[in-house]
Amino acid sequence: MNRIRIIRDVKLGVKSLMLHKLRSLLTMLGVVFGVGSVVAMLSIGEGASRQALAEIRKLGANNILINAMKPEDDSRPGRSGRTVMSVYGLLYTDEQRLKESFPSITSTAPAKILRREARLGEHTTEVRIVGTTPEWFSLVQRPLIAGRYLNALDQQTSANVCVLAELVARKLLAGHHTIGQNVRIGGDYFTVVGIIRNETASSGGVQTPDQPVDAYIPLATGRALFGDINTQRKTGQFIRERVELHQIIAQVDKIENVQATATAVKAMLERFHKQEDYKLAIPLALLRQAEETQRIFSIVLGSIAGISLLVGGIGIMNIMLASVTERTREIGIRRAIGAQRKQIILQFLIETMVLSIAGGLVGLGLGLLIPLAITYFASMPTVVTAWSLILSLSISAFVGIVFGLYPAYRAAMLDPIVALRHE
Repeated sequence: MNRIRIIRDVKLGVKSLMLHKLRSLLTMLGVVFGVGSVVAMLSIGEGASRQALAEIRKLGANNILINAMKPEDDSRPGRSGRTVMSVYGLLYTDEQRLKESFPSITSTAPAKILRREARLGEHTTEVRIVGTTPEWFSLVQRPLIAGRYLNALDQQTSANVCVLAELVARKLLAGHHTIGQNVRIGGDYFTVVGIIRNETASSGGVQTPDQPVDAYIPLATGRALFGDINTQRKTGQFIRERVELHQIIAQVDKIENVQATATAVKAMLERFHKQEDYKLAIPLALLRQAEETQRIFSIVLGSIAGISLLVGGIGIMNIMLASVTERTREIGIRRAIGAQRKQIILQFLIETMVLSIAGGLVGLGLGLLIPLAITYFASMPTVVTAWSLILSLSISAFVGIVFGLYPAYRAAMLDPIVALRHE
């Protein structure tokens, strides 16, 4: 019986609103734009957040990145005044100390980095040679396109083998068979044993360990062929740099141990390095900072969008108060023939709910279109989540109830005799 009564009241509410179509439509617009802006802003915030978090996760949440950094005052002229020698960076003993001193560090991957020209037939390109160990490919996980990664035997025998990044492989191996080709890098030949896909990103000023122009060789091979001293000629001077390792990646066993281990590692490096020729990067700290920033961003965007819903709610209250005044005589007749106050309240609440929910549904459609348009025209990532749709529709229904209560209560409290006399 109650269900039949509610259905009848809903039909009556829709009929009352349809008598003033334009007014009802204009009243709904506030809720439409409010819900649409809530969905759109939350989707923009979610898209930006996921993109930032994905880039940070590429660095490895359990990893600590230690990079060599050239101090500003580390250059000193040679006897001739035309040769400059810089000695800085990480040491082989640093990696050994990390393995021996910290039980929480389960694996390390050292890297020696330099740039050379690579050639295969008529194809040439500049590559970044990364001399590293097989552990690098487990700490910085990248998809294998063809062949294999470097292995322990390559390191032990100082083999002239290389794993190329996809971009380098495309430039050099066009028109050739991929695996097994002998590529000349600098003055030495390397056999291509694998091709990987790089996923470069920069998050919070921290660059991922890999780049699209990488060629990975065993660290022992790089040390034997290129040594620890690199000579370059710039502006009439020969600049020589002695760097044993340019990077060490350390993997920590548990996420909760990352921060404490990083603090201890920094203290160890400060003890054995007379100058600050290194820089620590902790992806986990960047990840947590990005998550906190996202929470604040979502609150700010939601608050801004909530103002639109507040304006829409005020519009609903305004139109319902006008409706109560227009329908004073109708209310008096209904009260005179036995309608209870709670029935009058329910009738007006149903009308406000119809306005707010209908506006909310249209707003959801608008909120879905706006992110699509932003992604298409501005190439910004947007993600519409189910919870944002449910939240927006729930808020619109809540707005209808809150702003419809006072007009409904005012209608129910009218004196039937006074209402009947109203013209």
